[in-house]
Amino acid sequence: MFDSNENDPISPALRALLELFTTELAEVRFPDMNGEVLDAAAEQVRAQAEAVARAQAALESARQALHESQEALLQKGQRALAYARVFSEENVELSARLDGIHLPRAARKGARADGGAVDSASAAQGNDENAPRRRGRPPKARAAAGASLFADGSSPEALAAAAHHTGNGMLSEA
Repeated sequence: MFDSNENDPISPALRALLELFTTELAEVRFPDMNGEVLDAAAEQVRAQAEAVARAQAALESARQALHESQEALLQKGQRALAYARVFSEENVELSARLDGIHLPRAARKGARADGGAVDSASAAQGNDENAPRRRGRPPKARAAAGASLFADGSSPEALAAAAHHTGNGMLSEA
């Protein structure tokens, strides 16, 4: 008769009491209290819990619609700002005012690998976590400041002298 699942809005202790009033205490009547009164109150609680669940679902849907509308406005705003910057190239005052406007980046339309939507606040920060992977060849390793180009101990003068001794202009191996 009663849901024993975790989604039941009635506590296990109250469910146990309701069960007693439908079995062993079904014939017992107290002033203004019996199994029927308790059952009616329990049904009211379940109905109110269902109303809350529907309202929460509607709220989540409304929040999602608001987020989508805000993203659409942001994309249109970025496009309008780009057009206005091109338009104001000759007007220094307007260009300066437009340069003071910094819109955040729009969230990517795709979902992340973990299945969640991309958070526009973290995408706008531009940190290394959400930065796209660099393409192409990695940069060459640079020597530390003050380090010699000739790490093996040969000086440029010694190499030039060795090349002069061989006579062919080629450096000999030391």
